[in-house]
Amino acid sequence: MSDVSDVSLAYQGGKRIEWADRSMPVLGQIRERFAAERPLEGWRVAACMHVTTETACLIRTLQAGGASVALAASNPLSTQDDVAAALVQDDGAEVFARAGIDREGYYAHIHQVLETGPDLVLDDGCDLVNTLHSDRTDLLGTVKAGCEQTTTGVIRLHQMAREGALRFPVVAVNDTDTKHMFDNRYGTGQSTLDGIIRATNTLLAGKTIVIAGFGYCGRGLAERARGLGARVVITEIDPVKALDAALQGFSVQPMAQAAPDGDVFITVTGNRDVVNAEHLASMKDGAILANSGHFDVEVDVRALEELAVEVHHGVRPQADEYVLADGRRLVLLAEGRLVNLAAAEGHPAAVMDMSFADQALTCAWLATAHEKLAPAVHEVPQEIDTEVARLKLASMSISIDLLTPEQEEYLHSWRMGS
Repeated sequence: MSDVSDVSLAYQGGKRIEWADRSMPVLGQIRERFAAERPLEGWRVAACMHVTTETACLIRTLQAGGASVALAASNPLSTQDDVAAALVQDDGAEVFARAGIDREGYYAHIHQVLETGPDLVLDDGCDLVNTLHSDRTDLLGTVKAGCEQTTTGVIRLHQMAREGALRFPVVAVNDTDTKHMFDNRYGTGQSTLDGIIRATNTLLAGKTIVIAGFGYCGRGLAERARGLGARVVITEIDPVKALDAALQGFSVQPMAQAAPDGDVFITVTGNRDVVNAEHLASMKDGAILANSGHFDVEVDVRALEELAVEVHHGVRPQADEYVLADGRRLVLLAEGRLVNLAAAEGHPAAVMDMSFADQALTCAWLATAHEKLAPAVHEVPQEIDTEVARLKLASMSISIDLLTPEQEEYLHSWRMGS
């Protein structure tokens, strides 16, 4: 039994899934392999992920491997109702997702997914795993392993592991080199700016864009914003990352110093209150606030509401205007949620091809490896990351050099000096 908005949208959703699939050749190769080998035969998978065309391609790959899949949305604003309908109507997946559903409905859907009694859980932000460990401990006995694909989720999982609360092994798919490179750097870099432009129709050239965080996402954003002609300011708490940003030619400032000068503010830290009441009070008229750091806590929306004397919702799609007492207007995009998914379409399919290839191969590996893994946060085996990169290069008709036997011997021998 599923809960989607309108099953009649299935035809439209199916066409869009097919379009995304054209740009996901790596996952397509893995799907063919899964159909032949059936590595997930009989496994029940519960997933809490963005319900998009790209996710649908992953769900179809897991099903090709023999799994039955139940899917809830990890962000109501990113849910594509036609995709949810297609997964139910065409693919027989159980889907619990409606665009724009409230918090109560969001968690109700997570509970419905867990009712399927999963062997394997796939999470995007750790809400599924958190619910399992807090509200549905009765179901923990059936779960053999899990995967997490976001920085925010991995941070929460490490906290659980440190406190001895984590009850099954979880693999940090987020932490692979291919995921960091393609998803965080190139994907977030492009799709976040896409969302901001769609929501505001603003010209970024000549603007001062303040980016909070210089991890993989922040680097990608900074590179692309500079390429569009913006002046980029980085705020950081990590001296190494701040130094990296400075050496790449970006201005580095505390947020309190950057706040009065910024035209556009983008948070990508995974932490809360990165833009707080003090910062909001000093911003210029017309400043734009956007978040791509997963949860809607990076911009202190409650403080913004308290500062405002008027709020004009929907001045443009996914744009709300907050008027302060002195007449200054601050524009919040996507309610402080992920702007690239709420105001745009998220990462291009070619990006998610890499991330979901990592995810699919890790699921297959866990089907046999879970018994040897302790309840902790584990890394993806290096051979999976390498295989995904190899498949991607092959799909791009790119060849690389191979080591000769002599080179192999040299790299693995301490006896050969200069």
